[in-house]
Amino acid sequence: MRVAVTNAKAQLTELVRRAEAGKRSFLTRHGQAAVRLVPVEAAVAPEKRQELLEAIRSSGAAKAGRRKRSSEPRLPFWTGWFALMPDGLPR
Repeated sequence: MRVAVTNAKAQLTELVRRAEAGKRSFLTRHGQAAVRLVPVEAAVAPEKRQELLEAIRSSGAAKAGRRKRSSEPRLPFWTGWFALMPDGLPR
């Protein structure tokens, strides 16, 4: 549904109801879409949020345990970049 901004004030209640029902509405200015009215996404329930956080923490702990440590010292990140240049200098 497209509604001119100047007419939106009179139709605001209907536009909000449409958005709550999941329908998109556009407010236009000089025939061009200026604003899109969409429903707000539902927030995650506290119980579900706790489950998600525990899953993230456990997956992070599992990944951290799999990390392999090299006995060789790490080179600076730019070492490989300079090595790729034909003359060894940045361009």
